[in-house]
Amino acid sequence: MLSALELPNPVVLALPRGGVPVGAEIARALRAPFDLLLVRKVGAPRQPELAVAAVMEGVDPVVVVDEALCFQLDVPRSYIERQTRTELAEIERRRRAYLGQRPPVAVVGRSAIVVDDGIATGTTMRAAIRGLRRREPARVVVAIPVAPPDAVALLRGEADDVVCLAQPEAFGAIGLFYSDFHQLSDDEVVRAIQAAARMSS
Repeated sequence: MLSALELPNPVVLALPRGGVPVGAEIARALRAPFDLLLVRKVGAPRQPELAVAAVMEGVDPVVVVDEALCFQLDVPRSYIERQTRTELAEIERRRRAYLGQRPPVAVVGRSAIVVDDGIATGTTMRAAIRGLRRREPARVVVAIPVAPPDAVALLRGEADDVVCLAQPEAFGAIGLFYSDFHQLSDDEVVRAIQAAARMSS
């Protein structure tokens, strides 16, 4: 499906951890440079898998808050601010662990393909797109294997294109669509990054 798009000068940017093996395969197929977008969701109190906000790294980090969900769950702003600081510290740890001192791949004027292993609410991906826009790519394309239709519709308002292989109405959870959905270790992520760098060069 990506091959049907005109994507001059592509670069593939994966959201770790789950987006890394998916993005590595896309980078290999396109023979494109591969890098990470370090974004973290802020989980709801007592429901850490439910994203009420997300933060994207940067000098001025991008924070996207699901205001409707925060209102519904009565999540205070102070909670979002506190958890955002915690997640930014984890982002910094991951940057050091995964990339060391390697600078980000330049995206100015390029076709940036943002990849994850799936999307539930879209909050994390929205933060990634908004943070990426600050780096001035010519085009932002979201590529995901699976997401509910409402999340895809939401992302179409943020990205230039969205490529999603499956949009089941009865979504459930991302892991239900994988035969192996184990959480990747830091070592597995690093190996996938190194393999992608070799294959796309």
